[in-house]
Amino acid sequence: MSSIREETVLEATHWTENLFTIKTTRDPGFRFDSGQFAMIGIKVDDRPLLRAYSMANAHYDDHLEFLSIKVPNGALTSRLKNVKPGDKILVNIKTTGTLTLDNLAPGKNLYLLATGTGLAPFLSVVKDPEAYERFEKIILVHSCRYASELVYQDLILKELPNNEFFGEQVREKLIYYPTVTREEYPTQGRITHLIENGRLFSDIGLPQIGPKDDRVMICGNPNMMNQLTADLKTRGFTLGTNNAPGQFVIEKAFAES
Repeated sequence: MSSIREETVLEATHWTENLFTIKTTRDPGFRFDSGQFAMIGIKVDDRPLLRAYSMANAHYDDHLEFLSIKVPNGALTSRLKNVKPGDKILVNIKTTGTLTLDNLAPGKNLYLLATGTGLAPFLSVVKDPEAYERFEKIILVHSCRYASELVYQDLILKELPNNEFFGEQVREKLIYYPTVTREEYPTQGRITHLIENGRLFSDIGLPQIGPKDDRVMICGNPNMMNQLTADLKTRGFTLGTNNAPGQFVIEKAFAES
């Protein structure tokens, strides 16, 4: 039996000319851990065209949500960007990925470092009550070129802190740190630079990152992931996998096409 299901588009939100979110129905058999991804797409010439997309919804939601960029001439996104409520998309119910809480050793602070649509898996993490049980502070860092690309701010700053079940923990533990690289903004600079020069830590009132207390998840631009991986290893961090928890994890399968 095929693991690919047909889901109905419930909402299509276009944040900018190049950034959009699709919300769909959810098969009862679809299960995932916060931070994982699935293959989604559409039929082209009666064949499935699929790419990896992280779930941006909580693992307990009755819908699925995917954040995407519009890649110029992208085989999938050039079509996916045009879907509207009532349309069908394909979703593989087999999920995987390394950006999960279980792939991290116990720690004190959890850093979620994202560029662009790399934010998606971390949206599911910050909606997960278990994350707040495991860590004293959760620092969500989101870097984009322009302020208009800093999506989901209402969710992060308004909805989550007022969640009836774990809003108090969110208010106590979640630190949101947006930064922009190509225009004026209160915080400017790439994540790599903000870590190197120490501004990130001075701004949020925490000490320099270290392997004893801190755990890190990274998703987004490949150059950023490579630079941060090298930096963290220099600092003594070990890379976690599905077989061996570590002090940081990365996701290379993030879809951009």
